[in-house]
Amino acid sequence: MPRRKIIPYNPKLKELARKLRNNSTKSEILLWKQVKGKQMMGYDFHRQKPIDNYILDFFCHELMLGIELDGRSHSFEEVIVKDKIKEAKMIQLGIKVIRFHDSEVHNEMRNVLRTIENYILDFEEGTHP
Repeated sequence: MPRRKIIPYNPKLKELARKLRNNSTKSEILLWKQVKGKQMMGYDFHRQKPIDNYILDFFCHELMLGIELDGRSHSFEEVIVKDKIKEAKMIQLGIKVIRFHDSEVHNEMRNVLRTIENYILDFEEGTHP
């Protein structure tokens, strides 16, 4: 079995990540209930995971998959720009990022889960991007 890629992170973000986990948004709580404890096809997801100088809402090391949930603030130009920079860094580290809007998690959970499942199926077949 190949060794897992070591992903750098800024240790100064550990405390912030802990605070974010303790103050989760409603959509984060809803999605976490669906993916925690290897419920998502046996894969282990983590919440508020520090990676490089960023924190991903959800991350699965085995899949090299990050999931970001976008609330209202993500419609502001400066946040959109920061999100693009963050996503570019994740791609550089070999991490695929899937984004969902909070409203999708609240109103279309089945589609959100299906999107994640489809990524996993592609990953397992070796056809993921």
